[in-house]
Amino acid sequence: MKYTLAVLTENKPGVLTHIAGLISRRAYNIENITAGPTEEEDITRITISVEVDDEIELEQVVNQLSKLIDVIKIVNLTSVDSIHRELALIKVKASKSTRSGIVDIVEIFRAKIVDVNRETMVIELTGEESKIDALCEVLADFGIIEIVRTGKIALSRGPIAAKEM
Repeated sequence: MKYTLAVLTENKPGVLTHIAGLISRRAYNIENITAGPTEEEDITRITISVEVDDEIELEQVVNQLSKLIDVIKIVNLTSVDSIHRELALIKVKASKSTRSGIVDIVEIFRAKIVDVNRETMVIELTGEESKIDALCEVLADFGIIEIVRTGKIALSRGPIAAKEM
């Protein structure tokens, strides 16, 4: 099963490497991992999607992460009401004859065209993993040249911040 963890850490070099190394040494699969600044300058938020067999293994992952000196807080966002999103940029073949069809599909998915030239279009889409997968499936008929995805980020709903959970 996949779980999404929000890990608040001190903003120091090497923290992300330590976290990824710890999880991979335990032979757990990291589906994706993203890191970025928070509202506090000295804190980094790392969102990890990890695949483990059950909640006992998840607890082992959380316990091991908690032992790292730079980890401030870990929140399992899978168990709380939360919002999950990814960003994708998709470069697709686009000739004069196919361009209008691509534009129609982009509008249906509420995506954006961020670059156009004679042979290609680059489409930006933000949404849940399944929405991005669905758009990629439809665009495959036109010929996808390249895809880049950010990985999942997540935020709990409501007024309570992760550091207070």
